[in-house]
Amino acid sequence: MAALIQFVIPLVFLFGLMYFMMIRPQKKKEKKTKEMLDSLQVGWAVVTIGGICGKIVNIKDDEITIESSIEKTKILVKRWSVKDVIKPIEG
Repeated sequence: MAALIQFVIPLVFLFGLMYFMMIRPQKKKEKKTKEMLDSLQVGWAVVTIGGICGKIVNIKDDEITIESSIEKTKILVKRWSVKDVIKPIEG
């Protein structure tokens, strides 16, 4: 019985440590990303996961249209593909 307890306690400790070191920070990151994606607005400059930079010109459900160059090339991408907001652009 004592050997079983000596085996179980370290396992419980390791699972607890793994939760606080890996799972909890990942959930915080996912929550922050979801908040960022939900707050996207037309006119904001964004970077996609593919590295494309552009300004949001239209948002429809889970798709956004971005303008990505001086020639005003429009690209339709999924909302989840936005990696980062560069900064909101005024005007």
